[in-house]
Amino acid sequence: MPNPQSLSPSRSQSPGLLRQLGFFSATALVISNMVGTAIFGTTGFMAGDLGSAGLILGCWAVGALVAIAGALSYSELGINFPSSGGEYVYLTHAYGPEWGFMTGWVSFFAGFSAPIAAAALTFSDYLGHFFPSLKQANAPLVIGSGTFSLHLGPGQAVASLLIAAFTILNCFGVGRTAKVQNVLTTTKLLVIVGFVLAALLLGTGNWGHFSQSAVRTSSTGLPMQFVISLIWVMFGYSGWNAATYVAEEIRRPERTLPAALAAGSAIVAVLYLALNVVYIYSTPLDKMKGQIAVGDLAASNLFGPQVAGIFTALLAICIVSTVNAMVTIGPRVYFAMAKNKAFFSAAAAVSPRWHTPVIAILSQGVCAMAMTLTPFRELLTYIGLSLTVCSVLAVASLFVFRAKRPGWQRLRALQAGYPLIPALYILVGLAMMIFGVILRPVASLAAFATVGAGALVYHFRVRPRRP
Repeated sequence: MPNPQSLSPSRSQSPGLLRQLGFFSATALVISNMVGTAIFGTTGFMAGDLGSAGLILGCWAVGALVAIAGALSYSELGINFPSSGGEYVYLTHAYGPEWGFMTGWVSFFAGFSAPIAAAALTFSDYLGHFFPSLKQANAPLVIGSGTFSLHLGPGQAVASLLIAAFTILNCFGVGRTAKVQNVLTTTKLLVIVGFVLAALLLGTGNWGHFSQSAVRTSSTGLPMQFVISLIWVMFGYSGWNAATYVAEEIRRPERTLPAALAAGSAIVAVLYLALNVVYIYSTPLDKMKGQIAVGDLAASNLFGPQVAGIFTALLAICIVSTVNAMVTIGPRVYFAMAKNKAFFSAAAAVSPRWHTPVIAILSQGVCAMAMTLTPFRELLTYIGLSLTVCSVLAVASLFVFRAKRPGWQRLRALQAGYPLIPALYILVGLAMMIFGVILRPVASLAAFATVGAGALVYHFRVRPRRP
C-alpha cells in the first residue's frame, strides 16, 4: 500500500501547482464539465430507442439520483485526499499502483480525450445550422463502415481547431483559464435558463407531445434498453467529479470540494430535466429520432428559423464551455500520476512561468483531435462504459478505506445514507456494464481493451522503472 504522502503535493518541488480556485471556480468547472455533449446530443437517439417521453425523462431523473450518490461518495474521498488526480489517487491507495495507473490510462483516452472530441463534434453539428457541411452526417469522406469507420470532413476540422485553441489557452496558466471558464459558464447558465423560459413562455410547442409515443428504432426490450440509454445519461452527468481532478489547486479543499460537487450536480440535474421537457414540448418524438443537434431542432420548431439561429449559436457557445473545462481538468490526472512515477515522466513537467503541466495538456489535445474521426454514437457508448468501470471502482474504495483507516474523515451528508448511497451507485454501474457487454459488444470490447492495455503498459513499461 503506498504511503499517503507519496501522492500528495511536495512543498519542496518547484515549480508546482498553485491553490488559486475558489468555490465559484470549482463549481463552474463541475457545471461546465457536465453540461455539454450528452444533454445537447443524445435525446434524439433516446427518442428512437425508448419511444416514450416518460421513459426519457425517467432515465434522466434516475441518472440525476445516481450522479448525486456518486458526488457524495467522491466528496468523502476528496476531503481525505485533497490532491489532484481524482480516481487515480483513490484507486492507488485502495487497491495498489497498478489499478491507479489503469484508471489514469482510461482517463487519458475515455475520460477526457474522447469526451473532448465528442463535445467538439457536437459543437460542429450545431454550427451545421448555418453551414450544413459541418454536420457529421455530411462528412464527404468515410473510410470503412458502421462501427469501424473514420469520418473526415469540415465538421471534424472545425472540431479539431476548437480543441487546439483551448489546448493552447490552457498552457498559459490556470488562473487565466479559470477567468475564461467563469465567463463561459455564466454565459452557459444564462443561455440555458433563458432558452427554457423563452420556450415555455413564448415558444409554439405542444404539451400533447408528452402523451405521444414513437415507433422505436431498437428491437431490445425496454428494461434492457433503459439501462443502455442510462449509459449515455451517466456520461452526461459524468462531470460531477470534475473538481476532484484539480483538488490540488483548490483553496480550502476540505470545505470547498464537497460544496462544489454538491452544488454543481444539483444545478445540472435541474437544468437537464428542464431541457428535456423543452425538447419534447417542441418536437414530436418521431421527428426527433436520430438527431444530434436536438437543441437546434427544438429552437427551430419553437421560434422559427430566424430566431432559432440566435439560440443555436448561443447553445454552441455552451458546448465551447464544456470543451474548455475538460481540457483544463484532464492533464491534472496525468500530472499526478507522473509525479508518482506511474505515468510517462514528461507529463509531470510544469512550466516555470505558467505553472501548468504543458506536456500533459498538449498530449491530450493531440489525442482528442485524432478521436474526432470516430463515429459519434459509438464514441458516446465507449466513453460511458469506460467511465463506469473507473467510477464504480472508486466509489467501492470507500468501503475499503472505512474498514481499514480508523482516522478516516466521514462526510456527514454521506453518513446519513451509508451504505445505501454508494451501494446504489455501484449496483447501477454494474448493471450498465453487464447490459453494455450484451447489447453493445463492440463498444464494450473497446472499453475493456483500453483498461487491459493500461494493465499491459504498467506491467511491462511502468513497473520496471518504479523504485
